[in-house]
Amino acid sequence: MIHSTRRELLKLGLSAAATALSPGLASAVGKADKPLRILILGGTGFTGPHQVRYALARGHQVTLFNRGRKPQRWPDDVEELLGDRDTGDYSALQGREWDVCIDNPTSVPVWVRDAASVLKGHIGHYVFISTISVYADTSQPNMDEDAAVATYDGDDAMAETMAGLRANMNLYGPLKALSEAQARQEYGEKAVTIIRPGLIVGPGDETDRFTYWPVRIARGGDVAAPGDGSDPVQFIDARDLAEWTVRMAETGTAGTFNATGPNYEMSMAAMLHGIRAGTTAGARLHWLPTDFLEKQGVQAWSDMPVWVPGVGDSAGFARVSNQRAMQRGLSFRRFSETVGDTLAWFATLPSERQSALRAGLSAEKERDLLVKFGTA
Repeated sequence: MIHSTRRELLKLGLSAAATALSPGLASAVGKADKPLRILILGGTGFTGPHQVRYALARGHQVTLFNRGRKPQRWPDDVEELLGDRDTGDYSALQGREWDVCIDNPTSVPVWVRDAASVLKGHIGHYVFISTISVYADTSQPNMDEDAAVATYDGDDAMAETMAGLRANMNLYGPLKALSEAQARQEYGEKAVTIIRPGLIVGPGDETDRFTYWPVRIARGGDVAAPGDGSDPVQFIDARDLAEWTVRMAETGTAGTFNATGPNYEMSMAAMLHGIRAGTTAGARLHWLPTDFLEKQGVQAWSDMPVWVPGVGDSAGFARVSNQRAMQRGLSFRRFSETVGDTLAWFATLPSERQSALRAGLSAEKERDLLVKFGTA
């Protein structure tokens, strides 16, 4: 078994006391020097609500534009405009002015173009939430924002829809890259901020791509863990991403930034031992070699969430440079807070939802793997 070093665990800042749950912001939020009129496209998904609450706490005026399918309760007044980007219905935005627009859900360039047909000349700053999946080559560690992005080889990028993307997720990176380029074309380099998050985690994540691990380890018993524990992992708490995005809007900082964490290289072993340090269940981690998992048909990222082997074509996948973003103020809350708040949020979900995790191994598959490897 691979154990985390004492130094790694100290960096995580974990203790039983540190796992106290905190449903609100990590600390008191001061007012911004200048209140902004902020338009958020989307705003009711995963990171959007955190953006809204932080922006309100900073004293900004917030307007949301979406289909109105996920009503939320806000701590202060929020203007909510209805429209549908699938059908190109932007009429609610006509004739309005905002200081900044934060575009959360866009993954196809036609959405950027069509929104710009209404917003161009009526916003001062456009913040586009992209992804580190835009990079063409994940074999190189320490990729920075100047690394080559994936290319689109379809017939017509402007004909690509969100429905088509969901049917072919291989287009995700190339279409995000084209959406970035479209944003720069529409608004100009000096008015555009491109934020490329890594895996987004924390309370409110409906994918369970990180949640699986806190939930599984809190259940205790024999836990199947991937590889030998040395593979690197990267992720960012949705609240850290949301709050930094708002601060970037406040400063009007243009450019492209990788937004992933933490601020040091974390191993899979450090992550799982760190999660275990905040529970009392006494989970026993069993590290299953990568080649064994491959032979058993276990998929990295889905069956074993967060994890991707840190060698070969994926050697750089979880070693993306975040130095430029940190120089512009990107910061990270304690890992223990992310873990504790994720568990607390998950406990509020209906029992049928809790019993059907959307990522990770089923109990039966995990037990079968451990038996075949001779550890159970």
